[in-house]
Amino acid sequence: MWRAAGLLHDFDYERFPETHPAQGADELRRLGYPDDVVEAVLGHGHHTGVPRTSALARTVYACDEMSGFVIAVAYVRPNHSLDEVDVRAVTRKMRDPGFARQVPRDQLTRGAEELGIPFDEHVLNVVEGLKTARVALGL
Repeated sequence: MWRAAGLLHDFDYERFPETHPAQGADELRRLGYPDDVVEAVLGHGHHTGVPRTSALARTVYACDEMSGFVIAVAYVRPNHSLDEVDVRAVTRKMRDPGFARQVPRDQLTRGAEELGIPFDEHVLNVVEGLKTARVALGL
């Protein structure tokens, strides 16, 4: 269920950017996905107004933008490797308003807060999690 929520939360974005993720949530319900997955998909953005009441929803929210940001940090490292990404590299890039400017910095920090863990621990968890898919990511 957790993997499904993580993989599916943005599946409708390119086709329905104006109504994302509501359009996708309707499709997930039609296909019989559990309410927990639908809630996580709906709650991963603020614009839906759907509260993140489950650990699954809070985790999808916390990892969504952070994963993309960490990958962006890896891309600008000399060897384009997650092995070169640590908490210090991520926090340094967060202070650079020109770097990955579309990523809302407040969502990066709020995600850790909603999970109830220190920010540095959250960054480390995301980096280590992404390393498990490093071959597929090319990092």
